[in-house]
Order: sequence, then C-alpha cells, then structure tokens
Amino acid sequence: MSELRDLPADLAAGSDKRSYVIKVDGYSRVKGMIGHGDKVKSAPFSVGGYDWVLWFYPNGSDITHYEAGYVSVFLALDSGFATDVRAKFRISLLDKNGEPDITRSKTNPECIFSSKGSFKGFRDFIGRAYLENPRNLSNDSVSIMCHVTVVKNIHKGNRSGLIPPRNLQQHLGDLLKSMDGADVTFHVGGESFLAHRAVLAARSSVFRAELFGGMKEKAGGPIEISDMESDVFKALLHFIYTDEYEPVPEMTDGCEARREAVMAGHLLVAADRYNIEGLKLICEERVCNLINPDIVATSLALAEQHGFHGIKDACFEFLASPSNLEAMMSISRIAAHQFSRSWLLASCPPN
Repeated sequence: MSELRDLPADLAAGSDKRSYVIKVDGYSRVKGMIGHGDKVKSAPFSVGGYDWVLWFYPNGSDITHYEAGYVSVFLALDSGFATDVRAKFRISLLDKNGEPDITRSKTNPECIFSSKGSFKGFRDFIGRAYLENPRNLSNDSVSIMCHVTVVKNIHKGNRSGLIPPRNLQQHLGDLLKSMDGADVTFHVGGESFLAHRAVLAARSSVFRAELFGGMKEKAGGPIEISDMESDVFKALLHFIYTDEYEPVPEMTDGCEARREAVMAGHLLVAADRYNIEGLKLICEERVCNLINPDIVATSLALAEQHGFHGIKDACFEFLASPSNLEAMMSISRIAAHQFSRSWLLASCPPN
C-alpha cells in the first residue's frame, strides 16, 4: 500500500516537490522472508517529470548494517531517459498518527542522480530495535515518507542556469564541525566547546544578553556552564546551528527508551534555560511520546520541577489507565509516592 501526497510547487526556485508514503504491512513477515541486501520496492511515483522508487531494506542493505541492527532506505531514479537529475530529499519514519517523527528523519542535500537506477539514501536510516518497539510498530506495519524536491534549470532569454539551493542550514552545520572563526569558549561538564557569538545571539535571547548585553561575560575568557552535562550542551549547540534535533545513538541493550527520555528531558531543561522555543517543543513532544511505566514517575517529577504542563498532562493521561498505573506502582515505591503527591497537588491546589 502506498500513498502520494502533493505539496505546492516552489515556483520561485524552479523546483517540483512531492511527498510519497510507502506502507509496509506485515513487516515481521516481510523481514523474515528476505535477507540482508534484499529490498522491498515501492511503486513508481512521479516528481518533477521523473519517475522515482523507494528501496526499503528491513535487514539492512549489506552485512555490516545487518549486523549493526539497521534498516536501510534509499531513493532511486526510475526514468529510463533521464540523465543528471538534480534533487534533494528527506526520508522520515511516520508515527502512529501518520506524522513524520522529526527525531527519525534524515535529509540528503542536493545531489545528482546520473541515470536510471542511480540511488542515494541511508544505510543506517533507523535501528531495528527502535523501529520494532511496540510504540512505533502499529499493527505490524511501517510507514515511511520521502519528501522529494527536483531542482530544474531555469531558462530566461538566451541565458540558462541553476538557481543555487537554499542551504544555509547545511553551511551552518559545516561551520559547527569546523568551528572556523569561533570567538567564544564554553566549559561544560569537563569539556570545552568553541562557538560563534553572533550565531548564539541570533538563536537565543539569553545568549544574546550574556554575550552582548548587560550580562556580557568578560571578553576573551571561557564561559563556565554548571548544572549541565557535556553531551546535553553538545546537542544544544547542534540544534542552534542546524535547527535539527540530534537523536540519542541507538543501542541494543533494551534501555533506549529510558536513555532517550532522560536525554530529551535534560535537553528540554537546557532549551528552557536558554529560551530556544523550537527545541523546547521538540523535546517536550519526545518526552510525552516516550512515557511508559518505567519512566512516568521521573517524567512527572521533571514536569513539576520545571513547570512543563504538557508533560504533566501526558503523565496523568497515561496513568488514567488502571493497567498503566498498576505497572508503574509495581516498579517502584518511589514512583508510587511521586504519583500520589502529584495527584494530590493537582486535585487540591493551594489557595
């Protein structure tokens, strides 16, 4: 089963855009029938006057990624007459509500598909352990969206040329990696991080006040940030420069949900501290989506301590189910106490 979603054409950039959704029903059966390097192909779909297909490898596109536990996904050109087609694309896992999971999306910048069968994509698109978690695998089906933009040559009079792609995000990401021209140093959790004052100030009103305003730190000296882990600050910088949430590396020890919830919670506190609204919304959504009996008490404590009302409401909604409440209370007396305290405060607020 597949679905085609039309999006408005970006006429100013001379491009055609479209999103295509491939739904793999009976995922477990399909995965068991084929080996690594074997793919499931979507039906052809048209974008920008060219035919395309998605290749889905439930056991990885090669032995290395099979053993590493990855699912691979690629976009391939399927038009026999086409040569040197310029396109960029983003592949996303869809959640149970049919919306892209922004923490499980990968973008391929503008590239050239040379001829039919030319393909680009991600051998390490997503870990099978994450994909097969019951919270992600709905009725044993997997839905993946590919948003494709074909960039066309624009002809005007006797001149022709390609309008440069809008790749500010990519350039800032490259700047984050190289740190060319960095003019401020942070010490966080025993590690040092270089950054650019102008970028931080443009993205955060708190950083702007600290670096250029009345709270301006001593010029030239490193800035100490306490009460924050180095990996949290690294993820914060990644979002500031790229506008992308950096997911927790996927593991196979069964603790991925807890680890990701903890990281999302710490990053949410950091985003709140530095007034980075986009990251706050993403992290709050991640914490809400990851709530389970094992972490609901800590999520509730986080919500109460920092006033994250959306998370608090999600915890109460989760615990409204008697089976969820029983499971939570069986895990820890501390969790039961935390819930009882929160429930009383919510039911009987102070005058």
